[in-house]
Amino acid sequence: MSTLFISDLHLQPARPELLRAALDFLGGSARGADALYILGDLFEAWIGDDDDAPWLNDVSAALGALAASGTALYFMHGNRDFLLGENFAGRCALQLLAESTVIDLYGRPALLLHGDNLCTEDKDYMAFRAQVRNPLWQQAVLGKPLAERRALAGALRNESMKAGQEKAQEITDVTPAEVSRVMAELGVDLLIHGHTHRPARHSLDVSGQSAERIVLGDWDRHGWYLRADRDGTLDLVQFPLQA
Repeated sequence: MSTLFISDLHLQPARPELLRAALDFLGGSARGADALYILGDLFEAWIGDDDDAPWLNDVSAALGALAASGTALYFMHGNRDFLLGENFAGRCALQLLAESTVIDLYGRPALLLHGDNLCTEDKDYMAFRAQVRNPLWQQAVLGKPLAERRALAGALRNESMKAGQEKAQEITDVTPAEVSRVMAELGVDLLIHGHTHRPARHSLDVSGQSAERIVLGDWDRHGWYLRADRDGTLDLVQFPLQA
């Protein structure tokens, strides 16, 4: 048996191939897993659990079917779908996780993050993050009509893309000192996160002890997932997406 981790699928109507790949994964590779952890940005944008877009029914049905087959499903908010709430989670049998969660991964403590909170050198983004994670801001946005929320999501997405293109890569990546600080504070030697779209396995030294940071890949031309087996094996898997 195994546990799987994914993030940054960025599902959206404009990319139907991503939706097909996600549905195939949920109905195929993910079947039989002990658990599936979705570490944020499952969706390109989330405007509220009352979104009536028909394609979301396919996603919720696939997630629900996977849960019904015996795989435990967990979801952590990302910087794109931070408004996803209990109602949609209930539809999909998703268990919502705190933004910093330590799990027992077959006897090894593992810290799970979306990863954006580690990008502390990106001061503009960290200020934006604090704003949109504020419950009062979220309540105000969710009180707006759907059409207005869709327009807001599009504007925020365009601003984010423009800002990312103008920043140096080292600013938009995680801050090494923050990674070490968080891992040392929580006493873990394994960190799994997404967000940066830079899939890799990094060997670290944390408080004089060997450790590892595994970055999940974003789904674009390829899909990605991390497979953790009961024997301690960790495998970062890449697979092609059909055009």
